[in-house]
This record gives sequence, structure tokens and C-alpha cells, in this order.
Amino acid sequence: MATLYRCTTPTNWLCPCGKVARALSREGIAFAEVKVPQRRSRRPEVEALTDQRRVPVLVIDGEAICDSRRIVEYLDFRRQHQ
Repeated sequence: MATLYRCTTPTNWLCPCGKVARALSREGIAFAEVKVPQRRSRRPEVEALTDQRRVPVLVIDGEAICDSRRIVEYLDFRRQHQ
């Protein structure tokens, strides 16, 4: 099971967090969502995972990956090498 740390935007079409959520669904990967506060100063759990406060962050297979582009690339790589 994967965990996606994301913003509180209510749709998957308006932000990079939604891009990652769509990619996870497309790949058939079950994931839990943790919606973090909009203010970066209130994201200690994200900072503990990645030493930065930006989302999205995906925790999958024991690894924390930040940046929507890197996450989608990882998911593509994972699909191609299964």
C-alpha cells in the first residue's frame, strides 16, 4: 500500500497532487491519502520524510519520493520493469 501526502484541493485536476493521484489510479495502485495543511510551515510530517515541505510526496515500497514529475516517472519505470 502506498501513501500520498497531498494538498487539500478537492479535485484531482487542479494541482500536481491530483496528477499523482490520477497516475496511481491508472496504474491500479491502492493508496491512502494524507491531506496536509496548505501552509508549508504546518507540514512537519512531510518535512520528516523528505527534508522539505512541498507536496506531493509518495511513500511506496519504503521510499519517499517528492515532486509530481519524479513520482510519475517512478510509476512508469515501475510498470515497465514488473
